[in-house]
Amino acid sequence: MAKSILHIDASARRAASVTRDLSKDVVARLDGDVVTRDLFDALPHIDESWIGANFTPAADRTDAQKELLALSDTLIAEVQAADVLVIGVPVYNFGIPTNLKAWVDMICRAGITFRYTEAGPEGLLTGKRAILVAATGGMPVGSEIDFATNYMRHVLGFIGITDVELVAADRLSVDPEGSIAAAKAQVAQLAA
Repeated sequence: MAKSILHIDASARRAASVTRDLSKDVVARLDGDVVTRDLFDALPHIDESWIGANFTPAADRTDAQKELLALSDTLIAEVQAADVLVIGVPVYNFGIPTNLKAWVDMICRAGITFRYTEAGPEGLLTGKRAILVAATGGMPVGSEIDFATNYMRHVLGFIGITDVELVAADRLSVDPEGSIAAAKAQVAQLAA
């Protein structure tokens, strides 16, 4: 059976984006049906009205509240339907871009993608694989100042996705050719 792949692009660049190019290579290596969510046109950020709608019991939500949560519901459904998530993670100023953070805020919803128990939080989206495709200018991925890939691993684990792999093109401003070659070698080693 073919896998369902959710491909998330988050780069502010449409052209000459390392994460866009490498994540496309990852998707091409995998066998499955692909849904692409391009965050170039930024998602809205959550606000007080959205939070109020989210914390209103589903049966009590007004039509306006349902409309406020409709995009979040769609984004969550995309993640729920996916067997594999391929997420481009460009690193801007040591962290993820705001459009990717907005996506995270939209998919992390108590009672839907995680729940709190007496033992602590429990992710509800188990049995999925995620591949993070990161690119940095000068920061080494995995270093103490890498607040992007560590954060994404944590968020994915929080919602139940613990099988997380990383393809990294880091320190592009130091050695662009070597960094991209190393990342392409990592892509070639990924299990289809």
